[in-house]
Amino acid sequence: MIEHLSISGLGVIERAELELAPGFNVVTGETGAGKTMVITAFGLLLGARAEASTVRSGSQRAAVDAEIMVAADHPARDRAAEAGVLEEQGRESADEPLLLGRLVSSKGRSRASVAGRAVPVSVLGQVGAELVTVHGQSDQLRLKSAAAQRAALDSYAGAEFAQLLADYQQRFRTYQQHKAELEQITAHELERRREAEHLQQALEAIDAVEPVPGEDEQLKAESIKLENVETLREAARTAQAVLSGGDAAEVVEPGPHAAQLLEAAQSALTPVTDQDQELQQLAQQLAEVSALLSDAASQLGLYAASLDETGPERLAQIHARRAEIDKLLRLYGPEITDVLAWAEQSRTRLSTLQSDADRIQELTDAVQQQEKQLRTQAEELTRRRREAGQRLAEAVEGELAALAMPQARLRVQTDPVPELGLHGADTVALLLSPHSGAEPLPLGKGASGGELSRVMLALEVVLAEQQQAGTFIFDEVDAGVGGKAAVQIGRRLAALAQHAQVIVVTHLPQVAAYADHHIRVHKSSDAAAGVTASDVRALDHSERVGELARMLAGQEDSESARAHAAELLHRAGEAS
Repeated sequence: MIEHLSISGLGVIERAELELAPGFNVVTGETGAGKTMVITAFGLLLGARAEASTVRSGSQRAAVDAEIMVAADHPARDRAAEAGVLEEQGRESADEPLLLGRLVSSKGRSRASVAGRAVPVSVLGQVGAELVTVHGQSDQLRLKSAAAQRAALDSYAGAEFAQLLADYQQRFRTYQQHKAELEQITAHELERRREAEHLQQALEAIDAVEPVPGEDEQLKAESIKLENVETLREAARTAQAVLSGGDAAEVVEPGPHAAQLLEAAQSALTPVTDQDQELQQLAQQLAEVSALLSDAASQLGLYAASLDETGPERLAQIHARRAEIDKLLRLYGPEITDVLAWAEQSRTRLSTLQSDADRIQELTDAVQQQEKQLRTQAEELTRRRREAGQRLAEAVEGELAALAMPQARLRVQTDPVPELGLHGADTVALLLSPHSGAEPLPLGKGASGGELSRVMLALEVVLAEQQQAGTFIFDEVDAGVGGKAAVQIGRRLAALAQHAQVIVVTHLPQVAAYADHHIRVHKSSDAAAGVTASDVRALDHSERVGELARMLAGQEDSESARAHAAELLHRAGEAS
């Protein structure tokens, strides 16, 4: 609900502060007083195009600001939060109003704000559209789009229909997921089959080699050893000969060796070891060295002998094994552990690819079964929409008859479509025939601005009980009517105001009399100064009588006109 509207520098309005109330608010004033600027102000808050010509002459800019009370869970707060202009705590409480603002410079540049923060005009329009609906000749219809018309009809269809639709939509989303997965699998079936074959061949190659972590380094070391076997054997034999003399057959020039020299040293010390403890310790060390030397010489002999047992065959085996491992490392390495990790991941992927055939069949069966069930549900939704559409058309036509459009006919057209959608398998269109013999046309076509406003009033009155309350603004709703029809318009606006805030610009006293809150736009001119300005303010009961008298007879001080005005107010009060 709009609580406060501030206007400055807009058209003939220099400065105006409007305190709006729940229920039915009416805006009246003489022709040219600036009532249209009030509608223009609301349009700017809804993202309408900014025109430099709307800026008051002599002003640098025009500004419109509104304070709107909005429930914490209202979609408008969601839009504001999505735009990043409303903190989370701002969505948890409706104690603070939501602020909307628009500024237009005299050069035509425009700025918009939501919750005190600058936003693109499109964001302001999105937020405002969730809060305020303007019905006028130059304004877009709330129910212009096919989606909005379907949503209105579905809301009118009632709670049982809403539950059926919710069940259908839940099943439809599951159907979409399965269908998308099936399409994804089948669309790339050839690529997936090729991938499976590649993985299978790669894994077979790895399994055939069976590499072991660290094996490549071990083979490299053994290869170096075998490639230098003669050098290694000669070195081992020479070292053995130096230590212990080696085999007599292999020693070309026998001479003293380390074992002999060590034995001589021991022999020299043995006779005197009992004469000095320190010398005895040194002799013991020589004995230990002799044992180590003997062991080393023996190991060298065994090493040299083992080299004789290896040969070219083992070296060839090593080269072949290293070649197999190097090939795997080039493809999946750089380490054997990387090769094994790739193989593990690929086995999982291959298992998934190989299970696609079963999954395709499973999904195909599920999609076919779900589509069959959805078709049945969609047909039921269409049937119920047609029933609700008939009731809606009859109710709206009843309202239109009382609004001086007795020959107007509303047609709710529901046509089946072949493709399933989130809302079923049909399209909904509201068609209007404004008078006898006229071809039914989409809303907004074939009807005058006043007729269209009355049609929208009739629709809003019928739909109001089923939809979330907001703010409705009507301009030209009383165009071309008077007398009893005007009274009926007033009554229906009052009825709509039982469920929503209603703001109406009117020149008919019969309509204004039904308002809960009366706002007058009064124009004053200073010919000498060449200045025209409009004052906008709320009226008390006495002032309302005077304003209605002016609207009735053009003379707000006329006793007879005031008496008629008072009677209008009294009757309107009794009727509401």
